[in-house]
Amino acid sequence: MVEAQDTTHNWIGTGVDIQQQQHRIGTEAESTHVGTWTTGVWWLPARKAAANGDGRRRGCYAWRLPVKGGGRDGSEKRHEGKRLPGGVGGQSEEGRRWRPECLSAGGEGKQRTGAVIIDKERSVEGRAPALALHQEMAGRRPQWKKGGLKTIPFIIANQGWEKVASFGLLANMIIYLTATYHMKPAAAAALLLLWGATSNFLPIFGAFLADSWLGKFRVIAAGSFFSLTGMVLLWLTAMIPGAQPPACSAGSHCLGATSSQLALLLGAFAFMAIGTGGVRPCSLAFGADQFDRRKSQPHANNVRVLQTFFSWYYVSVGVSLVLAATVIIYIQDHAGWPIGLGVPAALMAVSTLFFLLGSAMYIKVKPNKSVLSGLAQVAVVAIKNRNIILPPNSSDSWYHKKKGSKLTVPSKSLRFLNKACVIRIPEKDLNPDGTAADPWRLCTVEQVEVLKAVVRVLPIWSTGIMVAIIISQSFPVLQASTMDRHLGPHFQIPPGSVVVFSIVTLSLWVAIYDRLLVAPLARLTGRPRGLGLKQRMGFGLVLLSIATVVMAITEHIRRRRAIDQGLMDKGIVHMSAMWLIPQYCLMGLAEAFNAIGQIEFYYSEFPRSMTSVGLSLLSLTSGMGSLVGAVIVAVVDRVTETNGGVSWLDRNLNKGRYDYYYWMLAAMSMANVFYFVLCSQIYGEEGKSKVWEEEEEEKKDMEEEQQASTELSMMP
Repeated sequence: MVEAQDTTHNWIGTGVDIQQQQHRIGTEAESTHVGTWTTGVWWLPARKAAANGDGRRRGCYAWRLPVKGGGRDGSEKRHEGKRLPGGVGGQSEEGRRWRPECLSAGGEGKQRTGAVIIDKERSVEGRAPALALHQEMAGRRPQWKKGGLKTIPFIIANQGWEKVASFGLLANMIIYLTATYHMKPAAAAALLLLWGATSNFLPIFGAFLADSWLGKFRVIAAGSFFSLTGMVLLWLTAMIPGAQPPACSAGSHCLGATSSQLALLLGAFAFMAIGTGGVRPCSLAFGADQFDRRKSQPHANNVRVLQTFFSWYYVSVGVSLVLAATVIIYIQDHAGWPIGLGVPAALMAVSTLFFLLGSAMYIKVKPNKSVLSGLAQVAVVAIKNRNIILPPNSSDSWYHKKKGSKLTVPSKSLRFLNKACVIRIPEKDLNPDGTAADPWRLCTVEQVEVLKAVVRVLPIWSTGIMVAIIISQSFPVLQASTMDRHLGPHFQIPPGSVVVFSIVTLSLWVAIYDRLLVAPLARLTGRPRGLGLKQRMGFGLVLLSIATVVMAITEHIRRRRAIDQGLMDKGIVHMSAMWLIPQYCLMGLAEAFNAIGQIEFYYSEFPRSMTSVGLSLLSLTSGMGSLVGAVIVAVVDRVTETNGGVSWLDRNLNKGRYDYYYWMLAAMSMANVFYFVLCSQIYGEEGKSKVWEEEEEEKKDMEEEQQASTELSMMP
């Protein structure tokens, strides 16, 4: 329902837009007629049910508030008791108290009520005023002008075209760096891994800025502009004469890039990484903000709408990645780099434009407080209080707790962090209402337990780094460029498009598992999702180990055939690039099991307020994997070429030993499986260590809303 403020009387009301109708319409359960006016109060459902002043629980009630009679212009309408401006508590003549928080029109989630003026003369055909006005209100109830499904095409278009543009550049970029900038494969791969690491670290800061300072809309808009700027700069590297090294001479002598040429290239990568940090962490959450279940439809309706949005969102991501890995890379391979890099820049411009066109329709939730900042506060306060002695847990008076929370004392694990919630000087540390005077000097017990939950999952989280290292490998694209990629006599697959098999496998397996396998596996295992979360994560790691073994075997066969065919220096090996399909399919399956299992694991172990932390941990995994991968590539290249030897990652794939490099990754991946088993045993069973009461509060909230809707439908 629309909430408005009558500027004449400073009452907070609900029901109809009082800018268009002076006499607000509401519903009354009880009423008192004084002169020609009847008054009532409309109560919206509260998040936490609490007794009203007369002992009744909050719901849909009317209060008797006598009002002096007056003309229809409302000139003499006023309370006989104390006048009650918005946000000020008071007491009516009958002695019923108005709570200040119930009159406030403040932040989201606060209880709001309103004095509702009902014109007695509106009776129609002898019906009671309440019935007539309820029917009028039902027919004239205004709709929200912002949010809803109409905003989703703009958000999905922004995310979808951004994915097409960014992934279309990343998948084929190693070809651009080695062929145009004459970089060694190891140097190009390390640069791309560092770019990937930066692009995965920055979303954490982007989420913090969105939650705490700027809001999601501004961060997405700024990120879109940064990404567009970076793509335009990258396009200019192919368009401006002299922006890239000259072509290699006939004697295969190739000049490297100058400092200014590298500066333009790295500047483009930096702008795109910053843009990614703004768009990726906020896009999905911003779309979900358009369906606030307290302000739009009934809960069941809204859940269905949210599910529709999430489904279309992930469909758009999958379609975008497939388009990027096929159409964009095909354009780059056949039309040249000026056009191939210009198309992603144009798509990013379209993405930014679509997002801004929907600005007037968006619900823009104001930034409040980031969960990440709460975690940082606990760490900082615990370090500040490192010298204090922890009080006993027998009394909760020593610890600062959130009002109404069941968590009154911290747990005994990771006791060092408990020092962050110890009240040292109550007069200095606490406000009169019991809240912390400075959150960077005193935290709540709940904040401490949240950080402990994050620390507990870190060992299992670290096992995902190996997944990111292997999935981010770009050397298979170089392998594909030396193999026969023909499908039929006239069509040839671009080398960068081989990654599409991993994307398709992941998407198909998720659909098959969810629709066909979950039910029988649930009956077999007794788990609602078939396999346990840690089982799925572990199975993904095993599949990844198999994938790296297949990579090593495939590269060994490719190199042996190249030597047998006399192609040690250069040339296309008479071996189909379809040999690379098995390893990509296995990597797609591994990611489907492990990465999606990680997301569900974090959701099961953290409270609902920490969903952003779970997504941040997944992004951090990818960033760490790319960073560690870059270090591994640099070390292997440097060590294997010492004493005049040929590097395993040589520019000439047939002279190098990329198969040895893959065998090394396979050994590391197998060791990671055993490390995961150890971490899993230490952690214990998932979902058994939670102490959160949020699920219970959410259930109570849903029941209140359903009851309120039922009472409204039963009213005459």
